[in-house]
Amino acid sequence: MKNAYHYTESGLRNIWLANGYTVRKTKYGEGIAIHDADGLHRAIARALANKPHLTGAEVRFLRKEMGMSQRGLGELLGVTDQAVALWEKKGRLPRTADRLLRLIYVEHENGNAPIQATIKRLNDMDQQGSDQIIAEEYKGKWKTRLAA
Repeated sequence: MKNAYHYTESGLRNIWLANGYTVRKTKYGEGIAIHDADGLHRAIARALANKPHLTGAEVRFLRKEMGMSQRGLGELLGVTDQAVALWEKKGRLPRTADRLLRLIYVEHENGNAPIQATIKRLNDMDQQGSDQIIAEEYKGKWKTRLAA
């Protein structure tokens, strides 16, 4: 592509920008300023959700766009964090995981509140790191929560 910028900062090797960036001269050489980088990343993620098969780098990109750890994504998909790490490294994930990841991303991006709440809960759990569950009786019903 003539006059296109090869945008590798996303961690993907197959992204070229036809416009939406400014080349600036600095004392260290040329620099690139991306216009609305967050919007660009959302557009890239939407394109990934609609392509035939995800590569490992694309799995990582979608996971990071949702703000998830490998552990959180693994829990959401019913696999270990090591499985997610292997998919990201080798790029070979089961077809069902590939499709489910795309669906989860699209629903997350479209504002599906239960998906967003689940992702937030999983991300919060990653921060806590506790497996201890506290059960309390309140007005005749049991409630549970994770220990802080």
